[in-house]
Amino acid sequence: MECDKCDRDAVMHAAYSGGHLCEDHFCQSVEKRVRRRIREDSLVPRSATPENPETWVIGLSGGKDSVVLTSILDETFNNDPRIEMIALTIHEGIEGYRDASLDACVELAEDLDLRHEVVTYEDEFDLKMDDVVEKDPENMAACAYCGVFRRDLLSKYAEEYGATKLLTGHNLDDEAQTALMNILEGDVRQVAKHFDASLGSFDERGDSDHFIPRAKPLRDIPEKEVALYAHVKNLPAHITECPHSSEAFRGEIQQLLLNLESNHPGTRHSIMAGYEELAAIAANEYREDGEGDEQTNLVECERCGAATTRTVCRKCKLVEAVNAV
Repeated sequence: MECDKCDRDAVMHAAYSGGHLCEDHFCQSVEKRVRRRIREDSLVPRSATPENPETWVIGLSGGKDSVVLTSILDETFNNDPRIEMIALTIHEGIEGYRDASLDACVELAEDLDLRHEVVTYEDEFDLKMDDVVEKDPENMAACAYCGVFRRDLLSKYAEEYGATKLLTGHNLDDEAQTALMNILEGDVRQVAKHFDASLGSFDERGDSDHFIPRAKPLRDIPEKEVALYAHVKNLPAHITECPHSSEAFRGEIQQLLLNLESNHPGTRHSIMAGYEELAAIAANEYREDGEGDEQTNLVECERCGAATTRTVCRKCKLVEAVNAV
């Protein structure tokens, strides 16, 4: 099959649009959509100048999503004096997994001449995810612990590095899965909490972070297209599932969406379009009821000083529970 834009062989077919694209036009398409999302979410404010630059901290895990995001951001803003970028890698302490992905992070950062910082669970919490999984004091999936720890460190170090925004590599599939999970669970409060009206972005499930705005420039790009882009561009991505990944419900939703998308192309895009409207409505309802601004109820965690709605933040409670076993 030929590319719709030239006579070269197509490397991908987007069933949701009917398009066939060669390597060059496919990569251009991905980059165009990412840059359009950056514009639509107003990630570069008018106030940004060489004298008053934006500082973007990018969550770089070494997986395909974060590697592609970092590569496109560097290509777009590398010579823009209004934007300073820092790659931040969180090492969870998963033997045989994170070390390999860390190598990919280091290679990419060196190739791009990008500032790269590495933070570890062991240094910060005196624990490794391998030990957490073995002890499992709360009888939870590994991802539940890891998500709390990771969000805490991303927020902590984004603030420490003076970030004006925290960027993560969540793709369209990730976002559609989260949206559908919230809807199926009837969690209207979570829908409202995950909508950031200023950026139109959605945070991960869990404790919300109101301090440094989060953005997800890949959220219009399907997961398979992200993987293909990494392959075509020969990026040093570590494409392997975490050995502790065990979110059964998300896995069921993932398979459901894959089946729906196969039978009804465009399902993921439709879910996100509808979810954005629902989230905006829900967020407005909670604001009108005086329940939407959780910042007014924030206090400092008595253990670590992090902002929380509790006396002791969720992260500290989990760390204490693990260390008590």
